[in-house]
Amino acid sequence: DSGNALARDVFRMVGMDGAVGIALGYIGMIALWLGVMRVAEAAGLISLLSRLIAPLFRYIFPSVPRNHPASGAILMNFAANIMGLDNAATPLGIKAMQELQKLNGRKDTASNAMCMFLSLNVSSLTLIPASIIALRAEQKSATPTSFMPVMLIATFCGTLTAFVLCKLAERFSKDTPRAGD
Repeated sequence: DSGNALARDVFRMVGMDGAVGIALGYIGMIALWLGVMRVAEAAGLISLLSRLIAPLFRYIFPSVPRNHPASGAILMNFAANIMGLDNAATPLGIKAMQELQKLNGRKDTASNAMCMFLSLNVSSLTLIPASIIALRAEQKSATPTSFMPVMLIATFCGTLTAFVLCKLAERFSKDTPRAGD
């Protein structure tokens, strides 16, 4: 009988209610989001959004030139974070930091733009936590979105604090030179 119990446990682990099922659902959601982001980039939506929020980006990242690839990479990372797709945001964040490093004239020191991006990324501004809602729904939560009011307050406070502290630090520190300067 213990052999049957072990078999049932193994089946449950690899079944759709177990870890493999959760992982497959999560991987599917990340793959879908990354695909949507690729389509949006190819269709020019990322560049359109970059132009629409350019005034805000100019204030947040004053050292990033207009239409630089870093702007699109940062935007895509923020979009994934806002949707609560943290794992999908990771490769986008790496790409954004690589693009910001290309602008950095002192390769051994983070620029103000890199510090701001990292701070805002770590604060993880989230408006629709899709991955958490999906995991709670997969676990048959009666109220998979009940945590959202507290989460929205926390994410707003964290992001605002990160932004204000970075802007204060920028006032008192000299930025790294641009690459090529």
